[in-house]
Amino acid sequence: MAYFLGVDTGGTYTDAVIVDEAADRVIGKAKSLTTREDLALGIGRAVDAALAGAQVAARDVSLVSLSTTLATNALVEGQGGRVALVFIGFDGGDLERGGLTEALKGDPVILLDGGHSHAGTEAAAFDAAGLEAQLVELADSVMGFAVAARFATRNPAHEVAAREVIRRVTGRPVTCSHELSANLNGPKRALTAVLNARLIGMIDRLVAACERHLLAVGIDAPLMVVRGDGALISAAMVRERPIETILSGPAASIVGARWLTGAADALVSDIGGTTTDVALLKDGLPEIDPAGARVGGFRTMVEAVAMRTTGLGGDSEVHLKTEGLQGGLRLGPRRLMPVSLLAETEGEMVHAALDRALSTETAGEFDGRFVVPMGGNAGGLNAREAAVLARITRPMPLAAALTSRIEVAALERLVARGLVMLSGVTPSDASHALDRLDSWNKPAAVKALTLLARRRNGAGERFAKGPEVLAQAIIDQLTAQTVDCLLEAAFDEDTAFEGQDSDALARHPLVKAGLRGHRGIVELNARLGVPVIGLGASAPSYYGAVGAVLGCEMILPEHAGVANAIGAVVGQVSQKVTAIVTSPAEGRFVAHLPGGLENFASATAALDALEAALRIEAETRARSAGAEDLRLTATRDLREVDIEGRKMFVEASVSVTAAGRPRVAH
Repeated sequence: MAYFLGVDTGGTYTDAVIVDEAADRVIGKAKSLTTREDLALGIGRAVDAALAGAQVAARDVSLVSLSTTLATNALVEGQGGRVALVFIGFDGGDLERGGLTEALKGDPVILLDGGHSHAGTEAAAFDAAGLEAQLVELADSVMGFAVAARFATRNPAHEVAAREVIRRVTGRPVTCSHELSANLNGPKRALTAVLNARLIGMIDRLVAACERHLLAVGIDAPLMVVRGDGALISAAMVRERPIETILSGPAASIVGARWLTGAADALVSDIGGTTTDVALLKDGLPEIDPAGARVGGFRTMVEAVAMRTTGLGGDSEVHLKTEGLQGGLRLGPRRLMPVSLLAETEGEMVHAALDRALSTETAGEFDGRFVVPMGGNAGGLNAREAAVLARITRPMPLAAALTSRIEVAALERLVARGLVMLSGVTPSDASHALDRLDSWNKPAAVKALTLLARRRNGAGERFAKGPEVLAQAIIDQLTAQTVDCLLEAAFDEDTAFEGQDSDALARHPLVKAGLRGHRGIVELNARLGVPVIGLGASAPSYYGAVGAVLGCEMILPEHAGVANAIGAVVGQVSQKVTAIVTSPAEGRFVAHLPGGLENFASATAALDALEAALRIEAETRARSAGAEDLRLTATRDLREVDIEGRKMFVEASVSVTAAGRPRVAH
């Protein structure tokens, strides 16, 4: 009998499930707080509790699969390690394209001569000596490197050469853009490589933490990780390509939603601590985004489910809007540690700080806010940032970490780097104050809400008359923003509104009036035409009100809180490779093979040779990713032009996909 272990590590909780493969059912599940300082602790507690609940021995587990939202959360929150981009054959103007400058956030760039033409021929010699000279200065201040060369998808030689130099000189991890995408658009490939390099340390720590606990308890089984398109890859492969785990958790949740409900057509909405992820399930399958995954404002070249990810979750930061006389609330996109959660481990410090703030009627700017050190690579900090970080040796009130207003910007930079985390009022605290949740410290939540409610709006009045009033307003705001998320996704997927601004449509006064069932001279009705499957531990607490506003069926499956972990173990391994054939001159056809360029006298010969090579490459990658019993499928896309009644070959692409179930231990 085969037992599968699924693990999902999110921003707040780590979930584990045991699935009995033969019975096709969940026989054990557990949750534990994600322990960012040592991920193995949270993983271990969840895994051990799930095994105990299922009464399954560790040695009987034959497959382990991991999904995570850590990479997605890092991009949404603008976090990640400091990296350097090696930009070969490009100029400074190319940095402004595709959001690359924004993604770099001031991290260093090395501009070098080199690169290739669209035909794969060398455009300029690669400046290896120039690279080596600049690496010596940077090696200790960055955690990794991203390499992108002009037309590297046509000929990756200069990226490969740069990688060898970087590894020899620095020993740091290197991401080459051609290994992440076969598509053109150098700056967009560079952006994808930069984000990948930034995530390597985080995902490596996650995989190592999982492996450490599996070894400790005696689980000897393959470890897989969910990609952003829902397919599985081996842990070894994901260490090199962590960018493929963006939308891993959401992709796993869609697979889990389908498995749990059997629904063919529905919107799947998964609320976590940091994000809400919405996707359409159509004919039982998720849509794949042809333009590449978009997360945190960045459009990458990673193939992933068509998912709308919004910085809205149970632990979203609560912002008080002071514009206008009445003011208002806004949630997210940044995740805070809920005050009620921090008080579970730092109760004496938290309550003392809250009581001091409550003892005076004067509202302080940082009242009810705390800062928590997270550890990590602190290279590349300026003097002010380093001074602030040195002060934060333990969790403390935010005011105690700062000596002047000028240090606020330095602290924000530390938060963006993931070196420290802020704690403050969140929807989770509001839920504790209203007795919707009882997991953490309610008195701390009530005190923090009381402090926030005392702030003044534009009219000089308090934002709320008390903590419960403010808590309900926060929950109502979460409902309103969740409704907007679902409507945006629905308008995006409805072909009748193709090409229109889905964000504007979702917030249009006519749509809002229709949802309220407006009755006047004009009568309006609007509702969502498909069910919503609500996932996430807090979905039962929040989503009933969401379904009521949208006038739709709200499906909350029994195991909604661990759907990601379930999806992690019921998926398949899939590897896709793509390459092209070009024709630089009449009668000459160049196959861009994985091993280099090769000339042929006919298009057919070039395409056949390329497909044969890609079949080998796809099978090799799929087996490295942990698959067996492979199925290979190939497609060709031929592009020709008609010139004076004669078909002329322009270019062709060949794609081969190898898919199969993951190998199991027993």
